[in-house]
Amino acid sequence: MKSRDTLIRLRRFQVDEKRRRVAQIEMMMADFIRMATELEREVAQEEARAGITDPAHFAYPTYARAATSRRDNMRQSAAALEGQLAEAKAELGEAFEELKKVEILEDRERSAERAAEAAREQAEMDAIGLRARA
Repeated sequence: MKSRDTLIRLRRFQVDEKRRRVAQIEMMMADFIRMATELEREVAQEEARAGITDPAHFAYPTYARAATSRRDNMRQSAAALEGQLAEAKAELGEAFEELKKVEILEDRERSAERAAEAAREQAEMDAIGLRARA
C-alpha cells in the first residue's frame, strides 16, 4: 500500500512537471509572437518615417532591415517550438494516462478491501444474531 502511494505521488509529480513544460513552451511561443508583432509595428513605423517601403531600395532604413530580420527569426523560433509543444503535450498525455492507471488500480484495491471489511462485519453481525436467538 505504501509503495502504491509513493507511485501515485511520483506519477502526479511527473504530470505536474509535464504541465509546467507545456506551459513554459506556450509562454515562450507567445513571447516570440508578441516580439515579432512589436517588431512588425516598428518596421512599419520606420518605413512610414522614411517614406520607403521597398527593402531593395538603396535608401531603405537600416533599422527596418535589421528589425525585419529579427522579426523573421522570432517567427521561425515560434514555429520551431510548435514541434516541441506537440511532443510535450504527447508526453503529458502519456504521463496522465499512467497516473490514471495507478489511481484506478488503487481505487479497485480499496473497493475490494471495503467489500471484504463489510463482509466481515456482516458475518460478525450474523453470528451475534444467531447467538441471540439461541
